[in-house]
Amino acid sequence: MKIAIIITSDPKNGEEALGRAFNGLALAAEAQEKSDEVSVVFAGTGVRWPAEFSKPTHPAHGLYNAVRPAIAGASCGCSNVFGATKEVEACGLPEIKDFALAGTPGFASIRRYLAEGWQTLVF
Repeated sequence: MKIAIIITSDPKNGEEALGRAFNGLALAAEAQEKSDEVSVVFAGTGVRWPAEFSKPTHPAHGLYNAVRPAIAGASCGCSNVFGATKEVEACGLPEIKDFALAGTPGFASIRRYLAEGWQTLVF
């Protein structure tokens, strides 16, 4: 199975947003355990999560590190729009810009996953 997990929830939106992001990471962990092909992408305001999850005191820090090999990166255009470029870079995540959009540095293509037959879920 090929599973693409797109995390768009905003860490500034409290418990509900954490619940969505946490469940996305939990799905990634389960998919890894079952030897599925899994790709996690942070997009929209979700590009703010890597900086939060990188903090050793964050409750999802261990889970984030466990699924780190499955994290494809963060949408470059979203990082730019939502002011997270430096934080994404500091976390060592690639900035994904495989969808060229005029007037932007490029965005992560979610359509690519659909076109390639991935089961695509947004958290």
